[in-house]
Amino acid sequence: MKEIDFIQTVKHSLVAGSIAGCAVDLSLYPIDTIKTRLQEKNHLNRRLLFSSLYSGVGSVLIGSGPSSALFFLGYNLTKQTVHLSSQWQTHMIAATLGEICACLIRVPVEVVKQRAQVNRNLRLLTIAQSCLRDEGLFGLYRGYFATLSREIPFSIIQFPLWEFFKESWRKQQNQDLSPWQGALCGSLAGGIAASITTPFDVAKTRIMLAHHSHTDAASHSLKIMKNIFQQEGFSALYSGVLPRTMWISIGGFVYFGAFELATSLFFSQSS
Repeated sequence: MKEIDFIQTVKHSLVAGSIAGCAVDLSLYPIDTIKTRLQEKNHLNRRLLFSSLYSGVGSVLIGSGPSSALFFLGYNLTKQTVHLSSQWQTHMIAATLGEICACLIRVPVEVVKQRAQVNRNLRLLTIAQSCLRDEGLFGLYRGYFATLSREIPFSIIQFPLWEFFKESWRKQQNQDLSPWQGALCGSLAGGIAASITTPFDVAKTRIMLAHHSHTDAASHSLKIMKNIFQQEGFSALYSGVLPRTMWISIGGFVYFGAFELATSLFFSQSS
């Protein structure tokens, strides 16, 4: 890769990725809050389920842009440096490395955010300080590998599908896609990936909320899913599947739409 291409890829990933991350997380945060509360083992009454839907949004403001920027940085650099015989394999490896990078920021943000969503009277700083005091730095990275076990399967489904849908549509109309077309491709890819990987999301949520739901934080995601299946039944593995699928389908439109729009506005000559 030439130095000028490397610099342009870095700029593109950081700027467009940050815009996409902030756009989707802020616009769809209430749906994420409802999903998290539905997945919590302790049952909430319906009135509390829909109260304070923006609890913990401050952590999203801090983390969504940087984590999304890191993802696209890892994803795009890998796409341009790793050349395999199959584009699907290249996109899957790129998505995996992108998630590993992004989760270094995303996991601490999600730990604080999810605890704020189910402890609506506590401030974000209080939650973070309590986590560091009681559990150390590990507390902020509780569920890191569980998050990877959810995000990597999700991304290796979503991103190759997104690239495939875009390429197929581009060939059909014989010209580059507009941002809204790229957004539609992302929405469809995200919805498919979300529905398939919901059990991983449930397991990750239980681990991150372990400090008050008595889940063994050291447990592997597959062990958590097995326990949920044995104790609560198969349907519990898909707790929150409808809001999750809806959130990510709509979110995919916003996320990829924002990314494609930022690309067309600021990087169209080089993309």
